[in-house]
Amino acid sequence: MAMGKKKTKSSMNLKGVGIAPNILLKHVENTAPFLFQGEIDTQVDGREYLEKLRFYKKNLKQLNNIDLAEYFHICLCAHWTTAGTFVPTDVDNQIRESLWKHGTIQKYIDKMAKLTIESWKWDYSPVTNRKSYNRINDEVMSTHEGTWLSVAIGAYCALVKNKKSELISDMADVILAEIKKEEDLLLQLREDRDHINFLRAAPLMAHNFGDLNRVMDQWQMDPEDPFFKRIYKLGHFVNPNYNPILVYTGSVNKEFSSKENHRHMSMRQPKCLRKSHDFLIPVGPFMDDWGCTLGSSNKLDLSEKAEVVVALFEGFKRQDQALGYIRAYRNLVEQLDGGMASLEQFIPFDVVSEIKKSKFSELAKFTREDFEAEYKKALDDFVCPVTNLSFNS
Repeated sequence: MAMGKKKTKSSMNLKGVGIAPNILLKHVENTAPFLFQGEIDTQVDGREYLEKLRFYKKNLKQLNNIDLAEYFHICLCAHWTTAGTFVPTDVDNQIRESLWKHGTIQKYIDKMAKLTIESWKWDYSPVTNRKSYNRINDEVMSTHEGTWLSVAIGAYCALVKNKKSELISDMADVILAEIKKEEDLLLQLREDRDHINFLRAAPLMAHNFGDLNRVMDQWQMDPEDPFFKRIYKLGHFVNPNYNPILVYTGSVNKEFSSKENHRHMSMRQPKCLRKSHDFLIPVGPFMDDWGCTLGSSNKLDLSEKAEVVVALFEGFKRQDQALGYIRAYRNLVEQLDGGMASLEQFIPFDVVSEIKKSKFSELAKFTREDFEAEYKKALDDFVCPVTNLSFNS
């Protein structure tokens, strides 16, 4: 070991699992420091998972003798807290599969399964900006439901393996309730002719059902299982249990949104974006409001806003059909006295020159109204090749 470098010490006595919880808390703090700085009210119902992380951060010694169920709970809390951030914690496979196959699972499986069901109702609204709402009942949908579905189906498979019949039924019921919730939201948005929010919801649903499919494959579920047939590939194939709106939405995502909502690798570079939950990235390409928030915020100085602009430009160059970065850029600089000129002293000359001459800068001239009108017309004209549905029929 190099001199001057100390090895990070694990605080965990629990064996046969992954990352130690004290180190996991450091990862949470790295990507979501605002959680530990009092920015979010963690006393609200449904946010106990956030308060749990804050408690352990202040009481690290309490982590020394946790059991499998509590470790699982901490992993869920960490992942729910960071799934909407720029660098989510890397515990996906643990909460989806490996912890459910731990040598002591028989002792803890009931508690872990009940916790998974309970986590469906956790309030993740302050830790993600990737969300959509059903105006009828204010239910929220985000990519967090994909995280939840991936854990729930892993729990379901573990319960089947361990012959826990009553909990199997309970878990299946909640999975079906989540699918119904997403179906209802999509139908309501189409009934409202809410083009933009439907286009926001499409990649959310595609992500969520994609997570569900992947973990079903990961657990090698039996394709002849009736439950498998009821919930597999819902965004790909028409299923008699559901409205074809699900397949239509999957096609809409592929046509309009799939190039917008990736891992946002370029946006990991400006660490200043991690200062506040207000800066969490929304669903692309409709990032105008996010750009306004970044441009008007007094939590970012001009040099940091310049760093964000460079990251947006780099993101566009990596994925030149990711128009959301352009929308964010336009609205960010519009909030500044002097616009882009006020940032140029903080950006290398050659980069400024490249931005000014680029397609990025040219496309930023479109107003929000014109940009969204183009998407609305395109959605009206689109016909799903699988279902023959359109937005108006």
